[in-house]
This record gives sequence, C-alpha cells and structure tokens, in this order.
Amino acid sequence: MRSILYIIAVILVIGWLIGAFAYSASGLIHILLVLAIISFLVGLIRKGKI
Repeated sequence: MRSILYIIAVILVIGWLIGAFAYSASGLIHILLVLAIISFLVGLIRKGKI
C-alpha cells in the first residue's frame, strides 16, 4: 500500500509540473500539488517515520 501512495504522489507531482506550463488549468495545478503532498505525508505517517 505504501508504494502505491508513493507512485500516486510522483504521478501527481509530474502532472503538476506539466500543468504549471499550461496556464489554462491553473486551478487544477494547485489541486494536484495538494493531493501529491497529502499522499506523500500519508505514506510517511503509515511507514512510521514521523
């Protein structure tokens, strides 16, 4: 489960970086970034490092 969260976080960050250059999807960019950060934090918390 942990690796799936990391994969999702990486995909969302890549989508955010691609979307950063597409000015027409500005709201979507921030939603992708927030989802990536949340996925990464959930993975860290479940792993027990925090």
